[in-house]
Amino acid sequence: MTRWPLPDPMRAALRQAALARDAGEVPIGAVVVRQGQIIAAAHNRPRALCDPTAHAEVLAIRAAAHALGQERLDDCDLWVSLEPCAMCAGAIVHARIARVYYAAPDAKGGAVEHGARVFHQLTCLHRPEVYSGMGESEAAEMLRTFFRERR
Repeated sequence: MTRWPLPDPMRAALRQAALARDAGEVPIGAVVVRQGQIIAAAHNRPRALCDPTAHAEVLAIRAAAHALGQERLDDCDLWVSLEPCAMCAGAIVHARIARVYYAAPDAKGGAVEHGARVFHQLTCLHRPEVYSGMGESEAAEMLRTFFRERR
């Protein structure tokens, strides 16, 4: 099987995931890209911030909206190391993110192609394009190792 190099935004999301891991947080990272440039990057920080909403995706979306001075990110893409949960999928919808790229699926907590399938609901206000699998092995291994070391 030919292995292609990961796109820069997914490598950046995986670097963010490693920062989360090194800080003792669940290793998930995200970046927001606009016109080919990363405008925001974040990693999970619920423990550090004592904030259950401090997921990588939410923090990256907040930073991107602040950087652009607007709440709508309809010309932006989100790259994330793990399939977004329902909360993060809701934030993606409200931010009007154009495309979501995620590395590893999350059959238990994901809500894009698993579980709630937020973007497929009739009541969903916005449906981004979704692409998955780039960097899946790297992201999945980082998560497996993180949880194995804590058991």
